[in-house]
Amino acid sequence: MLVRRIAFVMLLSAAVPLCAARPRASGEDVTPSGTSPRTDHGYGSSSGDALLSLREGVERFHPAVMAAAFIKDVHGIRYQVKDVARSVAFYTQTLGFTLQHQHLPEFANVSLGDAQLLLSGPGASGSRPLPDGRRQEPGGWNRVVLKVADLPGFIAELKQAGLRFRNEMETGPGGRQIQIEDPDGNPIELFEPAR
Repeated sequence: MLVRRIAFVMLLSAAVPLCAARPRASGEDVTPSGTSPRTDHGYGSSSGDALLSLREGVERFHPAVMAAAFIKDVHGIRYQVKDVARSVAFYTQTLGFTLQHQHLPEFANVSLGDAQLLLSGPGASGSRPLPDGRRQEPGGWNRVVLKVADLPGFIAELKQAGLRFRNEMETGPGGRQIQIEDPDGNPIELFEPAR
């Protein structure tokens, strides 16, 4: 079914520019000369106009088109934390983030370059239970990836500081990485690109 829809949209994309190649007066026949006229398909105009209206409708209500009208940028990445002050200290003192804003004990915003990390404590609006009763908890596997230099050297420093590691350093074609945890168990990936 999805393949048929994609094919239909592709057909529309190819056909409509032909129908809309030149402006025409309302009701003007779009039938090429020497062919029989197309019938009205109930749209009150020629089939070319109907096809154009259909394409405009598809474009107007396509999710990507609608999203572009509302979504302007990535605001940040939200992490659920149990103690916002402790998390601010961890991200600023251990990983070099900058404190942008805090409203303790509920919320803080720290940044590194253009990346904004939103730290939501138990009382924050961004950590309230969901309508079905599920609680938003720290942890999981989705994570912030920080680009680093000299990953083995940084790992040694972090181990000396007593940080929790989820794994050992892994190496792949794109570089090498390791996962650490913040004080609430949220994962952070440290990544050194291949040279």
